[in-house]
Amino acid sequence: MRALVLSDYHRLDVVERPRPQPGPGEVLLRLAATGICGSDFHGFTGENGRRQPGQIMGHESSGTIAALGPGVDAQALPVGAPATFNPVVVPTEEAEAYRDREQHAPSKQVIGVAADIQASFADYLVVPARNVLLLSPELPLHLGALIEPLAVAVHSVRLAAPSPESKVLVVGGGPIGQSVVLALKMAGISQIVLSEPAADRRELVASLGVDVLDPAEGPVPEQTAEALGGPADLAIDAVGVSPTIADALSATRLGGAVVLVGMGAPTLEIPAFAVSTEERALIGSFTYTARDFADATAWAGENADALAPLVSATVRPEEAQEAFRSLAAGEGPPGKILVSFDDEPRNDTGLSAETGHDAETIREEMAR
Repeated sequence: MRALVLSDYHRLDVVERPRPQPGPGEVLLRLAATGICGSDFHGFTGENGRRQPGQIMGHESSGTIAALGPGVDAQALPVGAPATFNPVVVPTEEAEAYRDREQHAPSKQVIGVAADIQASFADYLVVPARNVLLLSPELPLHLGALIEPLAVAVHSVRLAAPSPESKVLVVGGGPIGQSVVLALKMAGISQIVLSEPAADRRELVASLGVDVLDPAEGPVPEQTAEALGGPADLAIDAVGVSPTIADALSATRLGGAVVLVGMGAPTLEIPAFAVSTEERALIGSFTYTARDFADATAWAGENADALAPLVSATVRPEEAQEAFRSLAAGEGPPGKILVSFDDEPRNDTGLSAETGHDAETIREEMAR
């Protein structure tokens, strides 16, 4: 099978590897598409320290069930069915104790992060059957790769427990910020504004039906109050650097909350008085629970039209090196880039029958 190997920092190679075989309780997935996460391209550069040379990365994926290992229920997970997988793998002996907080399990492993586990930038992947979720037949298969970032967003929203009347500021309009907008809508929240300096990302987010702010046009707290008719009750920082967390804190009301889901920097300078004397809650958010992931999967199956604008380009494995380089340099498109391992036939225009992108269009999108 083909696999994308991080041969060295700043270098991805397409290599041939043996096809993995599912063991007891495992499922073999034939992968169709895998999204490039921010943690992947920061791993590509070596700057986050969470990826290692020799590793096969990838954790935002969709595909079909190719084979079942011994003991897997073929009626629950039929071969050929469209599926995705939850990358957070909890040992069976910890599953009950950490139910609904699986991300806290001390012995968990995260597919795509753990260097010794082959992840999903490849044709095939073996995962525990308990981590496989079937996709709705109504959902275009490549859009199943957006479920993992949507689950991240669902978890961040649920941690803050906003009411439908809450006024919410989202800081950052990249793929996680875009997913947070959808997760807020999933939670029934309509008063949403998003701050983003890049014009193409503001345009994409505006197409999702929310107001957008350009921080270059004035202080974010003032623009937020004008757009929402007062300070935000909740801010979700999908960037995670010192200036964005400062904006998130100062744009919320006294007693409000800020959820930090972005991981743009390992160390932040935080205006402490904005937390303590004004009694704001600062909440960290990482990955998701199994319930969050399952709910995101179910929602995606009924809302393909809402998910579709989040995909900006689809590239083949041999084009992934350039896609990663562009993203790492800040030159990528406004939404998600998917790496397609689906060798579908091309029509006579040269366009992918499913995605409608050709190689030249992809290169143009990444160069914008």
